Amino acid sequence: MLFVWKGSVLPQLLPRLLLLLVFSVAVVYVRGTFGAYKIPLNPAPFTLFGLALALFLGFRNSASYDRFWEGRKLWGALLNDTRSLARQATTLCRYETGAKQQALFIRYLVAFTYALKHQLRHTDARADLERLLPADTARRMMAAQYKPIMLLKEMGLWIDQAKAERRTDSILQSAMETNLNKLSDIVGGCERLANTLIPYTYKVLLHRTVYVYCFLLPFAFVDSLGWMTPIVVVFIAYTFTAWEAIADEIEEPFGTEPNDLALDGMCKMIENTLLELNGEPLANKLSQEYIQL
Repeated sequence: MLFVWKGSVLPQLLPRLLLLLVFSVAVVYVRGTFGAYKIPLNPAPFTLFGLALALFLGFRNSASYDRFWEGRKLWGALLNDTRSLARQATTLCRYETGAKQQALFIRYLVAFTYALKHQLRHTDARADLERLLPADTARRMMAAQYKPIMLLKEMGLWIDQAKAERRTDSILQSAMETNLNKLSDIVGGCERLANTLIPYTYKVLLHRTVYVYCFLLPFAFVDSLGWMTPIVVVFIAYTFTAWEAIADEIEEPFGTEPNDLALDGMCKMIENTLLELNGEPLANKLSQEYIQL
Protein backbone atom coordinates (compact mmCIF):
# COMPACT_ATOMS: atom_id res chain seq x y z
CA MET A 1 0.00 0.00 0.00
CA LEU A 2 2.95 2.35 0.52
CA PHE A 3 3.75 2.27 -3.19
CA VAL A 4 0.25 2.27 -4.72
CA TRP A 5 0.02 5.06 -7.30
CA LYS A 6 -3.20 4.41 -9.25
CA GLY A 7 -6.24 5.60 -7.34
CA SER A 8 -4.10 7.67 -5.00
CA VAL A 9 -4.45 11.45 -4.79
CA LEU A 10 -0.66 11.81 -4.58
CA PRO A 11 -0.13 12.51 -8.34
CA GLN A 12 -2.28 15.64 -8.22
CA LEU A 13 -0.73 16.76 -4.91
CA LEU A 14 2.89 16.16 -5.88
CA PRO A 15 3.55 19.60 -7.49
CA ARG A 16 2.12 21.39 -4.44
CA LEU A 17 4.11 19.25 -2.03
CA LEU A 18 7.32 19.86 -4.01
CA LEU A 19 6.66 23.61 -3.88
CA LEU A 20 6.15 23.40 -0.13
CA LEU A 21 9.37 21.36 0.19
CA VAL A 22 11.36 24.02 -1.66
CA PHE A 23 9.75 26.76 0.43
CA SER A 24 10.56 24.88 3.66
CA VAL A 25 14.20 24.42 2.62
CA ALA A 26 14.42 28.16 1.95
CA VAL A 27 12.93 28.94 5.39
CA VAL A 28 15.45 26.65 7.09
CA TYR A 29 18.29 28.19 5.11
CA VAL A 30 17.44 31.72 6.33
CA ARG A 31 16.54 30.39 9.82
CA GLY A 32 13.03 31.77 9.62
CA THR A 33 14.02 35.39 9.11
CA PHE A 34 13.27 38.00 6.46
CA GLY A 35 16.14 40.44 6.44
CA ALA A 36 16.70 41.32 10.10
CA TYR A 37 13.19 40.34 11.19
CA LYS A 38 12.68 36.95 12.86
CA ILE A 39 9.17 35.54 12.44
CA PRO A 40 8.16 34.66 16.04
CA LEU A 41 6.23 31.41 15.63
CA ASN A 42 6.42 28.21 17.71
CA PRO A 43 4.74 24.78 17.46
CA ALA A 44 2.28 25.21 20.36
CA PRO A 45 -0.48 27.20 18.58
CA PHE A 46 -0.07 25.05 15.45
CA THR A 47 -0.73 21.92 17.50
CA LEU A 48 -4.04 23.28 18.79
CA PHE A 49 -5.05 24.74 15.43
CA GLY A 50 -4.06 21.54 13.63
CA LEU A 51 -6.38 19.54 15.87
CA ALA A 52 -9.29 21.86 15.08
CA LEU A 53 -8.43 21.74 11.36
CA ALA A 54 -8.37 17.94 11.44
CA LEU A 55 -11.85 17.91 12.97
CA PHE A 56 -13.18 20.23 10.26
CA LEU A 57 -11.58 18.08 7.57
CA GLY A 58 -13.13 15.02 9.18
CA PHE A 59 -16.60 16.56 8.94
CA ARG A 60 -15.88 17.54 5.33
CA ASN A 61 -14.88 13.98 4.45
CA SER A 62 -17.90 12.54 6.24
CA ALA A 63 -20.23 14.79 4.24
CA SER A 64 -18.52 13.78 0.98
CA TYR A 65 -18.58 10.08 1.82
CA ASP A 66 -22.27 10.27 2.71
CA ARG A 67 -22.90 11.55 -0.83
CA PHE A 68 -20.71 8.78 -2.29
CA TRP A 69 -22.49 6.08 -0.30
CA GLU A 70 -25.93 7.43 -1.15
CA GLY A 71 -25.01 7.31 -4.84
CA ARG A 72 -23.91 3.69 -4.41
CA LYS A 73 -27.18 2.78 -2.70
CA LEU A 74 -29.18 4.42 -5.48
CA TRP A 75 -27.38 2.35 -8.11
CA GLY A 76 -27.80 -0.77 -5.98
CA ALA A 77 -31.54 -0.08 -5.88
CA LEU A 78 -31.43 0.43 -9.66
CA LEU A 79 -30.05 -3.10 -10.07
CA ASN A 80 -32.77 -4.58 -7.84
CA ASP A 81 -35.67 -2.72 -9.45
CA THR A 82 -34.60 -3.45 -13.03
CA ARG A 83 -34.30 -7.13 -12.14
CA SER A 84 -37.81 -7.10 -10.68
CA LEU A 85 -39.25 -5.46 -13.80
CA ALA A 86 -37.38 -7.85 -16.09
CA ARG A 87 -38.65 -10.86 -14.15
CA GLN A 88 -42.23 -9.58 -14.28
CA ALA A 89 -42.03 -8.89 -18.00
CA THR A 90 -40.51 -12.27 -18.88
CA THR A 91 -42.57 -14.55 -16.64
CA LEU A 92 -45.94 -12.88 -16.09
CA CYS A 93 -46.72 -11.17 -19.40
CA ARG A 94 -48.24 -13.85 -21.67
CA TYR A 95 -46.79 -13.64 -25.17
CA GLU A 96 -47.54 -16.95 -26.87
CA THR A 97 -45.83 -15.94 -30.12
CA GLY A 98 -42.36 -15.75 -28.62
CA ALA A 99 -40.12 -13.53 -26.56
CA LYS A 100 -39.80 -10.62 -28.99
CA GLN A 101 -41.87 -8.21 -26.91
CA GLN A 102 -40.18 -9.25 -23.68
CA ALA A 103 -36.81 -8.69 -25.32
CA LEU A 104 -37.89 -5.17 -26.31
CA PHE A 105 -38.81 -4.38 -22.72
CA ILE A 106 -35.42 -5.70 -21.54
CA ARG A 107 -33.73 -3.42 -24.08
CA TYR A 108 -35.69 -0.48 -22.68
CA LEU A 109 -34.43 -1.28 -19.17
CA VAL A 110 -30.81 -1.62 -20.27
CA ALA A 111 -30.99 1.56 -22.34
CA PHE A 112 -32.50 3.36 -19.34
CA THR A 113 -29.48 2.38 -17.24
CA TYR A 114 -26.96 3.60 -19.81
CA ALA A 115 -28.96 6.79 -20.45
CA LEU A 116 -28.87 7.60 -16.73
CA LYS A 117 -25.11 7.07 -16.64
CA HIS A 118 -24.56 9.39 -19.59
CA GLN A 119 -26.87 12.03 -18.16
CA LEU A 120 -24.99 12.05 -14.85
CA ARG A 121 -21.61 12.23 -16.60
CA HIS A 122 -22.72 14.66 -19.33
CA THR A 123 -21.50 12.29 -22.05
CA ASP A 124 -23.00 11.27 -25.39
CA ALA A 125 -25.47 8.38 -25.14
CA ARG A 126 -25.86 7.91 -28.90
CA ALA A 127 -23.74 4.78 -29.28
CA ASP A 128 -25.46 2.89 -26.46
CA LEU A 129 -28.97 3.95 -27.48
CA GLU A 130 -28.44 3.00 -31.12
CA ARG A 131 -27.00 -0.34 -30.01
CA LEU A 132 -29.92 -1.19 -27.74
CA LEU A 133 -33.06 0.40 -29.21
CA PRO A 134 -34.95 0.23 -32.51
CA ALA A 135 -33.76 2.93 -34.91
CA ASP A 136 -36.86 5.14 -34.67
CA THR A 137 -36.94 4.92 -30.86
CA ALA A 138 -33.22 5.73 -30.63
CA ARG A 139 -33.73 8.84 -32.77
CA ARG A 140 -36.56 10.03 -30.55
CA MET A 141 -34.53 9.41 -27.41
CA MET A 142 -31.54 11.34 -28.80
CA ALA A 143 -33.81 14.35 -29.34
CA ALA A 144 -34.95 14.28 -25.69
CA GLN A 145 -33.21 16.25 -22.98
CA TYR A 146 -34.08 13.84 -20.15
CA LYS A 147 -33.55 10.51 -21.83
CA PRO A 148 -34.04 8.23 -18.79
CA ILE A 149 -37.45 9.77 -18.09
CA MET A 150 -38.52 9.36 -21.72
CA LEU A 151 -37.48 5.72 -21.59
CA LEU A 152 -39.63 5.32 -18.48
CA LYS A 153 -42.50 6.63 -20.58
CA GLU A 154 -41.76 4.02 -23.28
CA MET A 155 -41.83 1.27 -20.66
CA GLY A 156 -45.11 2.61 -19.30
CA LEU A 157 -46.61 2.52 -22.79
CA TRP A 158 -45.34 -1.06 -23.23
CA ILE A 159 -47.11 -2.09 -20.02
CA ASP A 160 -50.28 -0.28 -21.06
CA GLN A 161 -50.27 -2.01 -24.46
CA ALA A 162 -49.79 -5.39 -22.79
CA LYS A 163 -52.82 -4.66 -20.61
CA ALA A 164 -54.88 -3.53 -23.63
CA GLU A 165 -54.00 -6.77 -25.46
CA ARG A 166 -55.01 -8.80 -22.39
CA ARG A 167 -51.51 -10.21 -22.04
CA THR A 168 -51.44 -9.05 -18.43
CA ASP A 169 -53.97 -7.93 -15.84
CA SER A 170 -54.57 -4.89 -13.68
CA ILE A 171 -52.78 -6.36 -10.66
CA LEU A 172 -49.56 -6.99 -12.58
CA GLN A 173 -49.85 -3.62 -14.29
CA SER A 174 -50.04 -1.94 -10.88
CA ALA A 175 -47.05 -3.93 -9.60
CA MET A 176 -44.93 -2.98 -12.61
CA GLU A 177 -46.00 0.66 -12.35
CA THR A 178 -44.79 0.62 -8.73
CA ASN A 179 -41.35 -0.51 -9.90
CA LEU A 180 -41.34 2.16 -12.61
CA ASN A 181 -42.04 4.75 -9.92
CA LYS A 182 -39.06 3.41 -7.98
CA LEU A 183 -36.88 3.93 -11.05
CA SER A 184 -38.17 7.49 -11.31
CA ASP A 185 -37.23 8.07 -7.65
CA ILE A 186 -33.73 6.76 -8.37
CA VAL A 187 -33.33 9.19 -11.26
CA GLY A 188 -34.45 12.06 -9.03
CA GLY A 189 -32.05 11.02 -6.26
CA CYS A 190 -29.12 10.85 -8.66
CA GLU A 191 -30.00 14.24 -10.16
CA ARG A 192 -30.16 15.75 -6.68
CA LEU A 193 -26.66 14.47 -5.85
CA ALA A 194 -25.24 15.57 -9.20
CA ASN A 195 -26.78 19.05 -9.16
CA THR A 196 -26.50 20.00 -5.48
CA LEU A 197 -22.88 20.01 -4.34
CA ILE A 198 -21.41 21.08 -1.02
CA PRO A 199 -21.55 24.92 -0.87
CA TYR A 200 -18.59 26.41 -2.73
CA THR A 201 -17.79 29.05 -0.10
CA TYR A 202 -17.36 26.30 2.50
CA LYS A 203 -14.86 24.47 0.28
CA VAL A 204 -12.92 27.67 -0.47
CA LEU A 205 -12.64 28.55 3.23
CA LEU A 206 -11.33 25.12 4.14
CA HIS A 207 -8.94 25.06 1.17
CA ARG A 208 -7.41 28.42 2.04
CA THR A 209 -7.10 27.53 5.71
CA VAL A 210 -5.28 24.27 4.93
CA TYR A 211 -2.73 25.92 2.66
CA VAL A 212 -2.09 28.94 4.90
CA TYR A 213 -1.55 26.52 7.78
CA CYS A 214 0.88 24.38 5.76
CA PHE A 215 2.95 27.33 4.50
CA LEU A 216 3.28 28.77 8.01
CA LEU A 217 4.43 25.45 9.49
CA PRO A 218 8.13 25.82 8.50
CA PHE A 219 8.45 29.00 10.58
CA ALA A 220 7.11 27.18 13.64
CA PHE A 221 9.44 24.17 13.40
CA VAL A 222 12.64 25.67 12.03
CA ASP A 223 14.23 26.36 15.44
CA SER A 224 13.36 22.99 16.99
CA LEU A 225 13.76 20.64 14.01
CA GLY A 226 16.40 22.32 11.88
CA TRP A 227 16.96 20.52 8.57
CA MET A 228 14.31 17.93 9.42
CA THR A 229 11.72 20.70 9.08
CA PRO A 230 11.04 20.19 5.32
CA ILE A 231 10.41 16.46 5.76
CA VAL A 232 8.06 16.89 8.72
CA VAL A 233 6.21 19.80 7.11
CA VAL A 234 5.67 17.95 3.82
CA PHE A 235 4.39 14.89 5.67
CA ILE A 236 1.90 16.96 7.69
CA ALA A 237 0.87 18.87 4.55
CA TYR A 238 0.36 15.61 2.66
CA THR A 239 -2.04 14.41 5.36
CA PHE A 240 -4.18 17.56 5.35
CA THR A 241 -4.17 18.21 1.61
CA ALA A 242 -4.88 14.53 0.83
CA TRP A 243 -7.95 14.61 3.08
CA GLU A 244 -9.18 17.66 1.23
CA ALA A 245 -8.44 16.16 -2.21
CA ILE A 246 -10.24 12.91 -1.37
CA ALA A 247 -13.29 14.82 -0.16
CA ASP A 248 -13.35 16.83 -3.41
CA GLU A 249 -13.06 13.67 -5.49
CA ILE A 250 -15.84 11.61 -3.89
CA GLU A 251 -18.17 14.57 -3.36
CA GLU A 252 -19.54 14.01 -6.87
CA PRO A 253 -19.72 10.19 -7.02
CA PHE A 254 -20.82 9.90 -10.65
CA GLY A 255 -17.68 11.31 -12.27
CA THR A 256 -14.79 9.53 -13.96
CA GLU A 257 -12.04 10.03 -11.39
CA PRO A 258 -10.34 6.90 -9.99
CA ASN A 259 -12.31 6.87 -6.71
CA ASP A 260 -15.72 7.67 -8.19
CA LEU A 261 -18.38 5.01 -8.64
CA ALA A 262 -17.61 2.53 -11.43
CA LEU A 263 -20.75 3.29 -13.42
CA ASP A 264 -19.38 1.59 -16.55
CA GLY A 265 -18.99 -1.68 -14.63
CA MET A 266 -22.41 -1.31 -13.02
CA CYS A 267 -24.10 -0.75 -16.38
CA LYS A 268 -22.42 -3.83 -17.85
CA MET A 269 -23.43 -5.87 -14.83
CA ILE A 270 -27.08 -4.75 -15.07
CA GLU A 271 -27.12 -5.43 -18.82
CA ASN A 272 -25.76 -8.94 -18.36
CA THR A 273 -28.12 -9.90 -15.55
CA LEU A 274 -31.18 -8.65 -17.46
CA LEU A 275 -30.15 -10.46 -20.64
CA GLU A 276 -29.65 -13.64 -18.67
CA LEU A 277 -33.12 -13.30 -17.13
CA ASN A 278 -34.52 -13.24 -20.68
CA GLY A 279 -32.44 -16.22 -21.77
CA GLU A 280 -30.20 -14.19 -24.07
CA PRO A 281 -26.39 -14.48 -24.37
CA LEU A 282 -24.40 -12.09 -22.21
CA ALA A 283 -23.31 -8.91 -23.95
CA ASN A 284 -19.82 -8.68 -22.47
CA LYS A 285 -17.67 -9.80 -19.59
CA LEU A 286 -17.31 -7.65 -16.51
CA SER A 287 -14.07 -5.72 -16.25
CA GLN A 288 -11.85 -5.55 -13.20
CA GLU A 289 -13.31 -2.16 -12.24
CA TYR A 290 -16.41 -3.94 -10.91
CA ILE A 291 -14.32 -5.58 -8.17
CA GLN A 292 -14.69 -2.42 -6.07
CA LEU A 293 -18.48 -2.73 -6.10
